Amino acid sequence: MPTTTSAAGLTTGHAPFVESARNRGELYISQPYDEYSKENHESWQRLFARMQPRWERYANPYFLHGLDALDLPHDRVPRLADVNRRLQPLTGFCARPVSGYVPGFLFFDCLKRREFPTTITIRPPDRLDYLPEPDIFHDVAGHVPMHTEKWFADTLVRFGECAHTAAEMTAGIADYRERVAKLTSLMRAMSRFFWFTVEFGLMRGHGPGGICAYGSGLLSSWGELAHAIDSDQVQRYPLQLEWVVNQVAEIDHYQPILFLVDSFDHLFSLVDEFERWMRQGRLFNVAPGLPDIAETDLRSFLDAA
Repeated sequence: MPTTTSAAGLTTGHAPFVESARNRGELYISQPYDEYSKENHESWQRLFARMQPRWERYANPYFLHGLDALDLPHDRVPRLADVNRRLQPLTGFCARPVSGYVPGFLFFDCLKRREFPTTITIRPPDRLDYLPEPDIFHDVAGHVPMHTEKWFADTLVRFGECAHTAAEMTAGIADYRERVAKLTSLMRAMSRFFWFTVEFGLMRGHGPGGICAYGSGLLSSWGELAHAIDSDQVQRYPLQLEWVVNQVAEIDHYQPILFLVDSFDHLFSLVDEFERWMRQGRLFNVAPGLPDIAETDLRSFLDAA
């Protein structure tokens, strides 16, 4: 007779295995593969099948190469051990299963160590179009194929190093309120930069109108991927650092403004420039507004220092 946990599967918001781990304070967990239900595998299969034509039309070629290199299954949720066996020899990255939200500094520190925090639950079949929180389809099918590309993988490591710079730079500020204000501004700048590149970035080159997608938020969304490139309601601009760090990032609708890079070595150079601006104090007063900086994220940076 199956256990209650097995019957419940690993559905986002309804996964006793994950909830128990979270209640025990366990952030890094295993992927209990046998817990996936038939419905979970069907969700993956439906998501993958409908995304394939859109990937072929809109995704950057490095993403498509990554899909081939990882040989992700079409009909079932992938085993992270299989994904990592193919991924690690290419760039040193691995997908590390987590029980849920990873506080800001810990997330970026994982990237610095070439570990990508990966959710193991999958969205329910009646919510395939949109889920506000990440699931394994977003993380593995949206993010991880990009981790097979050297320049992109190295860029993620540089993002992780920037988080360490932010924590170290503000650690010596004696006045607590000043320290929190400056750290909050740095965190907001990092979050916006990451949002408009790693999550919702566009690149010149292959694709309609000479534009393709590399951001995982686009590559895991059937609707927004096409909208980002084809719609005349989207404004697309070359990525300018001073603009991106001051641009409000919202999660509850399609992005009206997106930014283009020329290549991944271009993106890497922009992260280098971002860290220089950080060290020069040029990011201590970015524009207020979304994203809000959660107390757990702020505390993770304060504790890291």
